[in-house]
Amino acid sequence: MVEIKTEEKVREGSIYGQITSLGHEQLVICYDEPTGLKALIGIHNTVLGPALGGTRMWNYASEAEAITDVLRLSRGMTFKAAISGLNLGGGKAVIIGDPKLKNEAFLRRFGRFINSLGGRYITAEDVNMKTSDMEYIAMETKYVTGLPEVKGGGGDPSPVTAYGTYLGMKAAAKKVYGSDSLEGKKIAVQGIGQVGKYLVEYLVKENATVYITDIFEDKLQKVAKETGATVVDANVVYDLEMDIYAPCALGATVNDQTIDRLKCKIIAGAANNQLQDEQKHGKILMEKGITYAPDFLINAGGLINVYNEYIGGYNRELTYRHAEKIYDICTAILDKSEKDRIPAQQAAIEMAWSRIEAMGKVKMPY
Repeated sequence: MVEIKTEEKVREGSIYGQITSLGHEQLVICYDEPTGLKALIGIHNTVLGPALGGTRMWNYASEAEAITDVLRLSRGMTFKAAISGLNLGGGKAVIIGDPKLKNEAFLRRFGRFINSLGGRYITAEDVNMKTSDMEYIAMETKYVTGLPEVKGGGGDPSPVTAYGTYLGMKAAAKKVYGSDSLEGKKIAVQGIGQVGKYLVEYLVKENATVYITDIFEDKLQKVAKETGATVVDANVVYDLEMDIYAPCALGATVNDQTIDRLKCKIIAGAANNQLQDEQKHGKILMEKGITYAPDFLINAGGLINVYNEYIGGYNRELTYRHAEKIYDICTAILDKSEKDRIPAQQAAIEMAWSRIEAMGKVKMPY
């Protein structure tokens, strides 16, 4: 018996259905047999300007998982740029495979795919990508940022990302505790890559009690030795008695399996898409009295860094000054969430869309 699929079922199970439901303009599928390159580029919205977002390389379990990731990430970049006051649209790229596959030919071929889009998408570094990788990509396209400082770029954006996350955390603390001081607060940082490591340094300097976890034991021990943070097992981090949970690795760690285990008042971290289901889990957090600092806002420091490189004349002092606005924007979002009785993530999305819609009256997609 042949099943007759309804339009709704077709949409739910198809790539076009995902693109439609999330409001994307374009999904680019890149494949090059000689180098083994398999990549996806998601362009979500370009009303405010060209889509800028980093490229991450990950050994995804399936192509479907990679598509879901690139679509969610590129959508988040739209909101991140809009709410940060940047003249950029939202985009993201993912390369499928083991990061050990990277070499000059592999990355330069990817650069050619980016170049073929004529500036609709501009790339930068993300998970498992480095400034040195951007140099290879830049050999084939001018639509790349995140270059080393010696090449006139802004260098590693991780410190600025960590700084913005730190400020967002402080804004959330002010909302919850009446003071933005983090001294004595118990904070669990999940994931101590480049951003997580810098975030831990900020927290330790403020005399917070910091717990760290990561899948890489060597990183854990190194950061623990350098900062005095306490190492905890990845399987028990959700059960810690803590004030603030800071997810700084991959997304979707706030989900049906973890949310009831969390014993914290605040979630504020650098990871993208921390809520597995924005609407469902955002509402549950609000009902549980957990304040959520919207991820795409407080981790916007990296985008601010590469944007200032993109517009030319990179200045690190001005970049940090721009990132400092994250504190006030986060405060405004949490106030709106409380006033309108809606989850903070929803409040942030509404604020981002209001700017896109306003500019949409005078600008067309890029």
